[in-house]
Amino acid sequence: MIQVKCDTRASSCGTSCHAAMTWNKQPATGDAADDHGRLRELGYKQELRRNLSVVSNFSISFTILSVLTGVTTLYNTGLAFGGPATMTLGWFVAGAFTMAIGLSMAEICSAFPTSGGLYFWSARLSAHHRLSPFASWITGWFNIVGQWAGTASVDFSLAQLIQVIVLLSTGGKNGGGYLASKYVVFAFHAGILLSHAIINSLPIAWLSFFGQFATAWNMLGVFVLMIAIPVVATERATARFVFTHFNTENSAGIHSNLYIFVLGLLMSQYTLTGYDASAHMTEETKNADRSGPLGIISAIGISIVVGWGYILGITFAVAGKDNIPYLLSPENDAGGYAIAEVLYLAFKGRYGNGAGGIICLGIVAVAIYFCGMSSVTSNSRMTYAFSRDGAMPLSSVWHKVNKQQVPINAVWLSAFISLCMALPSLGSLVAFQAMASVATTAVCIAYALPILFRVTLGRNHFVPGPFSLGRYGLLVGWIAVLWVATVTVLFSLPVSYPVTKDTINYTPVAVGGLFTLVMSSWIISARHWFKGPVTNLDGQSSSFVTNG
Repeated sequence: MIQVKCDTRASSCGTSCHAAMTWNKQPATGDAADDHGRLRELGYKQELRRNLSVVSNFSISFTILSVLTGVTTLYNTGLAFGGPATMTLGWFVAGAFTMAIGLSMAEICSAFPTSGGLYFWSARLSAHHRLSPFASWITGWFNIVGQWAGTASVDFSLAQLIQVIVLLSTGGKNGGGYLASKYVVFAFHAGILLSHAIINSLPIAWLSFFGQFATAWNMLGVFVLMIAIPVVATERATARFVFTHFNTENSAGIHSNLYIFVLGLLMSQYTLTGYDASAHMTEETKNADRSGPLGIISAIGISIVVGWGYILGITFAVAGKDNIPYLLSPENDAGGYAIAEVLYLAFKGRYGNGAGGIICLGIVAVAIYFCGMSSVTSNSRMTYAFSRDGAMPLSSVWHKVNKQQVPINAVWLSAFISLCMALPSLGSLVAFQAMASVATTAVCIAYALPILFRVTLGRNHFVPGPFSLGRYGLLVGWIAVLWVATVTVLFSLPVSYPVTKDTINYTPVAVGGLFTLVMSSWIISARHWFKGPVTNLDGQSSSFVTNG
């Protein structure tokens, strides 16, 4: 097997730990030759066009994190379980632990800037152990399936929002408005995915432009909504209600305050995912070992700040605890879509009609659209890298790039699988909600695995890149791993009592099923032929990480 020498260029960060996280003091030249050379050191030749700046790299992660998407989609969950206190204060709980995950990932990304991201990291960090190929296999499959499920969830949530916008535009549920059937909603979903596949087939320069535009849209959209909604609303909640009211009234039969708080955190944790996109885009990013980590950290940090502002703006317009049951009721004009009803009532109360609220929902819809677009971008790069290393069926097909250096087949495969993952919605929305659970849980597990290997098997061998956490690397890493372990268990608990086929939490079923499939495929077949990431350098075609 081919061995790649240890990366010693980051010795200034060194194995003798610093007192705090640091950046290598070498100048950031942005020289493409440096990026190409570093990629060759990691075992790959440059196939994708390296055209993204640090801003473009950040934009893709920030657009996928999209607080307008996550908060809007799961605001009902936050409002029902704990209400304002869980959302405004719990946001920082989830945000702090998410930052710990992001910092650990950024440190590893700086050392190994490749499109494979997490599964490549797992292979390299466990390279001195015989389990390295398995570590890479399980991390890769949890990551890629979680990403596909995430895209399915995002684009389906947009289809549902379009359904609500059409309903309100035609009079609302109580005014004879048109409520699209589940088949029409699925058609919306298919059309959205088709457009995302077309956009992602364009050269990377176009995606860079769309990504930066999407970032500006998300930023401005949040500020417009967080200011406009409380100003327009004729009734506003008090600060005491927004920051301290803990809603314990729910139809789920759950009365434990701690249990309720934990379930309410799902909104925050679901929103604060997707930042691994910065890692998956590093082979197309200039100065990748600095830009990738910066993209991860800045996307999380800025999302925490602007997301909290969005939550505050909407929650101040809730106007008190007596309004919560009505906002969650399927009998309101928005059919139980809480944020839509808040926006609609705010403008209707001020101007006599809810047109302004519908326009605000349009702002959110565009943000969700860009989120789905960037999700497909990230999915396709992960699919490209995973198939480049021979881990997927028909790998030789999926890692091909076209003349514009776009992994075109991976783009369309990602869109197609995300479409198929929404098919359960035609039978039961409860079954489809399992996809949202997989999108959160499986991706978080994939985030935690390379960090776990970093603080265990690789702790004595890891050589950091320009970005290093220094002596705090192990501490931050363990915090990240323990948080993921905790939320994985908590989010697998029942969300309603008594538990029936219509109220069961499918998270443990879906994640357990994924684990069973991954393990079975490994035991039956993959352990005989998958040896981890494979070099594609000229004249070399074997695994290059299992020996370190």
